[in-house]
Amino acid sequence: MLKPEFYPHPAIAPIQLMQTHASTILLTGEFVYKLKKPVNFGFLDYSTLAKRQHFCQEELRLNQRGAKELYLEVVAISKNGDRYCLGNDGEIVDYAVKMVQFPQENLLSNMFESGRLTPEDIEEMGRVVAEFHGRSRTDEYISSFGQIDRIKVSIDDNYRQTEKYIGRAQTQQQFAETKAYTDRFLTEHSQLFLDRIAGGFIRECHGDLHLRNICRWHDKILLFDCIEFNEPFRFVDTMYDVAFAVMDLEARGGKDFANRFLNTYAEQTGDWAGLQVLPMYLSRQAYVRAKVTSFLLDDPSIASEDRTTAAQTAGDYYRQAWEYTRSRQGRIIMMAGLSGAGKSTLGKQIAREVNGVHLRSDAVRKHLGKIPLLAKGDDSLYTPAMTSQTYQQMLELGDKLAARGFTVILDAKYDRQSLRAAVVDLATTREIALQIVYCTAPESVLRDRLTHRTGDIADATVDLLASQQSAWEDFTPAEQAYVTTVDTTSDLGVFLGQI
Repeated sequence: MLKPEFYPHPAIAPIQLMQTHASTILLTGEFVYKLKKPVNFGFLDYSTLAKRQHFCQEELRLNQRGAKELYLEVVAISKNGDRYCLGNDGEIVDYAVKMVQFPQENLLSNMFESGRLTPEDIEEMGRVVAEFHGRSRTDEYISSFGQIDRIKVSIDDNYRQTEKYIGRAQTQQQFAETKAYTDRFLTEHSQLFLDRIAGGFIRECHGDLHLRNICRWHDKILLFDCIEFNEPFRFVDTMYDVAFAVMDLEARGGKDFANRFLNTYAEQTGDWAGLQVLPMYLSRQAYVRAKVTSFLLDDPSIASEDRTTAAQTAGDYYRQAWEYTRSRQGRIIMMAGLSGAGKSTLGKQIAREVNGVHLRSDAVRKHLGKIPLLAKGDDSLYTPAMTSQTYQQMLELGDKLAARGFTVILDAKYDRQSLRAAVVDLATTREIALQIVYCTAPESVLRDRLTHRTGDIADATVDLLASQQSAWEDFTPAEQAYVTTVDTTSDLGVFLGQI
């Protein structure tokens, strides 16, 4: 297979060979062929021809969900006398997944490192992952993998397999405190996991969703190389996938991108409640990367300088896993102001500045009404009852997420004292830090923004502005203690630096 003439299509010499612990990959120029090694690691078993055929077919099936443009077919490798060939011409000796070869610079990991990854790419990634999860199947069997005892098995395996690296790549304190956190989280928050099962959030997910398994090809974001070899690694909570991507972006120093991805995903899916389990999965995914990197320390074929680098990389991941377990004080930031005042634009900026969760009333309302975010709602979406339900949902989500240590940006008009009072009462009762950001702009600017607004989920139009102005209820003296007024036509840098 290293000879160009082996292939029934033009191949560029020399054929590039790549090896992983479980696969052999050959790059021919136009196509890639991926073979599975005849190995059995327990969690992965390719030891027989039948198993390799099965898992090649599974790899094709699963990856065509997120990258059908790349994954073409499973091909047999046959032997006829002393000649090997692709196809069924003789005794079949192995199988390969045939894929389209794309430039490595199109990997999102390489785009990030070279500074070519844009905020628009990240937001598209959030929408693509949300759509991918929406299409992913679930049933009673898949949902059973969301039970705490099954989740705990893989987490406990990680700790057991890494004890020997204490003092080499992580400290005893990091190990003990990270393990204590996950043990405590699984014990104290069992209802969260039951809710995830009941809500249908345990699905046939990707399982390994980091930037090296995402690319931009033909102007589309594609998710590839998902887990095919182990059901517990892919029958997981959707937040398991989300955590992998967030963790990877943060490990690379892209916290603003991680926040942008997370808020895009949450807004697209409406799964803000799922963020309650995110910290545990963030710690778990960082710990897995630490574990896998630590294994290199015991590989005698690895050069000593490479083992030193591996120890540093593993140490960074262990530290990241530990930091995700640190207790954080929740906080609520209430955006307020008329339509067109710039609440959502500023709210998104605040979220990226403080790594917060941006809860936009337009998105909450449309998820409650079960209509697409970009669809215009009819009058039934804006009844007093639906408005009350929207604000109540935001209040409850703010309460839950702040209790988990998140900074929550509640983004709505909050034009009535009763609506604001509910948030103030919650913050007072729960002892949650509260700030009200009152967004303003000259009326001419409000009208111009509303007139020219396009591609946004908000339905408010300029003809509603007068009624909003007349209905606005001023802040009470008690509320004023929390209020910061921001003219959104001014330079916001100083305000964002102080938030």
